[in-house]
Formats: sequence, structure tokens, C-alpha cells
Amino acid sequence: MQALTFDRFGDPGVLRVATVPTPHADAVNAVVAVRAASINPSDVANVAGRFPRTALPRIPGRDYSGTVVEGPAEWIGAEVWGTGDGGIGRDGSHAGFIAVPVASLRRKPGPLTHAQAASIGVTFAAAWLGVVEYAHLRPGETLVVIGVGGVGGAGVEIGRWLGARVIGLDRRPPDPDSPAARMAERIVTPDVSESAAVIRGLTAGRGADVVLNTVGGATFEPSLAMLAPRGRLAVLASPGGRRQGFDLVDFYHNESQLFGVDTLRRDMTASAGLLESLTPGFEDGTFAPPVIDREVPLEQAVEAYRAVAAGARGRIVLVPGRG
Repeated sequence: MQALTFDRFGDPGVLRVATVPTPHADAVNAVVAVRAASINPSDVANVAGRFPRTALPRIPGRDYSGTVVEGPAEWIGAEVWGTGDGGIGRDGSHAGFIAVPVASLRRKPGPLTHAQAASIGVTFAAAWLGVVEYAHLRPGETLVVIGVGGVGGAGVEIGRWLGARVIGLDRRPPDPDSPAARMAERIVTPDVSESAAVIRGLTAGRGADVVLNTVGGATFEPSLAMLAPRGRLAVLASPGGRRQGFDLVDFYHNESQLFGVDTLRRDMTASAGLLESLTPGFEDGTFAPPVIDREVPLEQAVEAYRAVAAGARGRIVLVPGRG
């Protein structure tokens, strides 16, 4: 089969399309013909060498959607979707076929195209972990989402689904047609130094019950400053620097809670439960299909990886059978 591979870490230029052995089913794994596989920022980070568990050579790619071609009889021909540690703990989805644990198989939501289904896993899993499983957002609470792109946009949708008041905070307004723009009560674009004061102004001085921070860096300390008493902050990014300082006295007097969110703690089988929780929302239209920027063949993968590394807002999807 044709696959995107890398045998050393670096920028997207280390990637190449190669002919590699096609995987086959065994006692624990099924084989899926990949119809679509999105490129996530974490895929770019993996190729750059930021994940210690990645052994080389490796096929990257965490999210996929496709059709089961080998495995248990009841799954043959089923349209499925998945996410997890592909490309890190095992070969990933940027290939014609992928071997996945049978226990991880989940049927793709019917209304979604393969490209849409392949663009949900990492972003919605991260938002779900931060907002639902860790911060336990409740109806009527205020959720502030810092960075309303992929993960942040998913956080906005999940927050609204839970019945929360949702405020988005970003350095620039999102596309007016994006789910975040349509579903957040409002999107604000203050200077980072003024963001906590802006949020307190919008909440009658109380602050946010939950903050989902998808940006990190200079926004970390203001995130803590905008928390209401016993507020919860979920953080899942650190592009602006690994180390951050904050006032510990203010932190404990406010009884604030801080959560780190790492989707890589869940392999494909564990992640399948998250997809199962999301499926009804995509089936009934509660969650909007992701915006696909473009679909490209494997032969254009290096260029596509570079676009994701540069911060492309729409989803870029690899279509292995095209080219």
C-alpha cells in the first residue's frame, strides 16, 4: 500500500510517500481501508519529535474514517471512525490501510462524510476531556474558551450542548459561519493583559466557572485570574513556553482547580468511548460538521503538513485513494 512515512524527526520535509506492506487482521486487530484522515497539529508535533513514545520508522496520523475490509464478519463493510495514538504508539492513518484494535471499532455517524468524520477525533476528544470529564461543566455555568479554533470550537459546541453560557476569547474573530461564531454568546478579542478584566466585566465581576485554554503561553496567568470562586481551568497547550508562574496565594484563596488535558493518555480503544458519547450529537445535528478547508492526496501531504504547521484554520484532510 501507499503510506506517508518518516524515519527521522524534523519539519514536514522529512515525510515521504512510500510503498509499505499492507497490514492484515489478526486475533485482536481489524483492517480499515482509509477513506479520509485529517492532519492535526499533534501530527505535525509528532513528526517534529515532540512525543517520546514514537519509535521510527513510523506512519503518522491519529484520526481516520473508512471501511472495515478485514476482521470479524459482523464488521466487514462497516463505515467506521476512530482516533487515539495512531502514529505514536502504533502506525497511523496517513496510509491506504490501517490496522486498529477490534475493540476500538465504532460506526461512523451517518450524516457525516468520511472527510468530516476524520476531522473530529482529536479536537472533540480534547474538548470533551477538558470540559466534561475533568471540569464537570454544569448547566447554567459560564464557560470561557480561549482560542476558538479546532479544539476551542469543539469546546464551544459542547458547552452549549451542556446548557452553559459560553464566551469565546481569541486574538481575532472567527469565520462568521464557524460553529464557534454561531454558538458562543459572544466572541471577544481583548489584549491578553486585559482579558481577565473583560471576562469579569461580562460576568458582573464573578468570573468564569470553567476556562478551557487551548492556547497556553501568555494566556495562562490571565486564565487563572478570570476564574470564579472554585473555578476550574483546563489547559492543553504550551506553545508559548513550558514554564509559567502565578500567584499561589490567590490560587488557593480562590479555591481554583487546574487540570492538564492530554489526549495521548488514551489509546484507540479508550478513545472509542469518547466517540461513542459524541455520536448522538452528530446524528441529530446538535454538533455541526467540521469545516473542511481542502482534501488532498498523499502526494500533497508535505505541503498540507506545512499548512497545518503554519496555523491553517480549516481542516486539511488526506484522501489516500485520491491522486
